[in-house]
Amino acid sequence: MAAISGISSATLTISRPLVTLRRSRAAVSYSSSHRLFHHRPLSSRRLLFRNIDRVQATILQDDEEKVVVEESFKAETFTGKEPLEEPNMNSSSSSAFESWIIKLEQGVNVFLTDSVIKILDTLYRDRTYARFFVLETIARVPYFAFMSVLHMYETFGWWRRADYLKVHFAESWNEMHHLLIMEELGGNSWWFDRFLAQHIATFYYFMTVVLYILSPRMAYHFSECVESHAYETYDKFLKTSGEELKNMPAPDIAVKYYTGSDLYLFDEFQTSRAPNTRRPVIENLYDVFVNIRDDEAEHCKTMRACQTLGSLRSPHSILEDGDGEGESGCVVPEAAHCEGIVDCIKKSITS
Repeated sequence: MAAISGISSATLTISRPLVTLRRSRAAVSYSSSHRLFHHRPLSSRRLLFRNIDRVQATILQDDEEKVVVEESFKAETFTGKEPLEEPNMNSSSSSAFESWIIKLEQGVNVFLTDSVIKILDTLYRDRTYARFFVLETIARVPYFAFMSVLHMYETFGWWRRADYLKVHFAESWNEMHHLLIMEELGGNSWWFDRFLAQHIATFYYFMTVVLYILSPRMAYHFSECVESHAYETYDKFLKTSGEELKNMPAPDIAVKYYTGSDLYLFDEFQTSRAPNTRRPVIENLYDVFVNIRDDEAEHCKTMRACQTLGSLRSPHSILEDGDGEGESGCVVPEAAHCEGIVDCIKKSITS
């Protein structure tokens, strides 16, 4: 935006003398201004247009590289919450190195996610509910892994963040009900599907534990990639089978989960919106999959927020704090803010 506003001001600076030249009645003023304007038009204009083209190309490239999760679903956010900032690559050599590490982590995550997607596309091309069953079995695993590592950190006194445990448990609770819905739809009827989902989930659990210990940011981004794929999968399914789904009844477990009286955990995993602002209406199977898709979008936003150390807050804790400045539960010492096992051990020794 700074580059664009700079270009706009430069364009105004060039155009104002031209207007003055046309309206001026003094021949001397006109000729001097005329000479001044024509002394540097070609190089200035070429540089100006070249800068405009670069800015436009940069904007287009950034737009193409973003993973679009919120095109058809935009959640409300709390007042005054700042969006997640991208790392500044030009601030210093250390931040530039960190930006390179982030790109490497995200590149590995995208490659692994795409590899799993290709396997699922090959095995479940014509078996939609079985694919959803496998996908939901896998999708709930990272939250178990996150909580396992965080409980271990708490045991050693390295970490104390109640909000993270609450939100991750609420996320696993939401994914569990997605899984129950797919089971009620018959997605787990084949022994091979159950076998494959269970073994992938077991491997994925231990992989996420190791990844979360080494780099929580990378583990959260990998989970964001998985949730983003889940969103796209359900969104595509709704577009291709929407009319058929509208004529099918909703599973009982879906009606109970989305319209029940206790929706505390349903609100808890949606960290980008205030509690009690999303209350689904379930009338048919189409409504069920719309809400499952929207759940995946909320998971994506929560996982993205987690990639900034210490930024995750429980939605109910923010309501209780009023202004959103305090911490829920207890006062957390600065030494308990650590990222990964190396940082935790270092702070436990120095504190």
